[in-house]
Amino acid sequence: MKRFLLFAAVILLNTPLLDAASKVNDRVVSAAVALKEMAQASDGSIPGDLLDKCSCVAVIPGLKKGGFIFGASYGKGVIACRTQNGDGPWSAPTMLQLTGGSFGLQIGVQSVDLVLLIMNVSGIESLLDSKFTLGGDASVAAGPIGRTAAAETDAWMTARILTYSRARGIFGGLVVKGGTVRPDKDANFVLYGRHIEPRQVLFRPPESVPDDAQIFLKELNRISPKRIIE
Repeated sequence: MKRFLLFAAVILLNTPLLDAASKVNDRVVSAAVALKEMAQASDGSIPGDLLDKCSCVAVIPGLKKGGFIFGASYGKGVIACRTQNGDGPWSAPTMLQLTGGSFGLQIGVQSVDLVLLIMNVSGIESLLDSKFTLGGDASVAAGPIGRTAAAETDAWMTARILTYSRARGIFGGLVVKGGTVRPDKDANFVLYGRHIEPRQVLFRPPESVPDDAQIFLKELNRISPKRIIE
């Protein structure tokens, strides 16, 4: 009986940890799937040359939106950056969350997948210490779509962050302004098993990537294996 009670106690104590780990794994998998599908979207897709030029990629799958046309938003996602001053491999991902802000979408959409292309490291400097505000700390523009669209616009030259969204099969560039992006420290602890700051992850070549983070990193390396430096 004592052994049974001890076993039951261990199960009860570990259940929250297992649940948290499952949620983090689901987030990383959902982010990888969203990135893959949006990079291959038949109605345009994220231009490959912009993916090759950007410094970091953040994906927030299932971003929740409230309000009529404009309203509050909330979502959790992942971000990875190119290491070695942009010449190295993609870093292991770090967890993040987005709260607040407004953006325009078609009426009735309550959940979207959001991809942020951070075109230079200065676009996320604030995130490395605490948080940054889209449209405030970093200029934001709706990203051009289509494989040749990037060559026809200078959006990526003027904005620090380009944004893309997908909702109910509709894909396109989207501007999210006023949203606050910050590290998700609790999720990072679950993923890495210790407290870790974004700068410890984002700008160092991945040495030991947790199994739950591998799928997102593999997808990044598949769609953009090496940065193009001009």
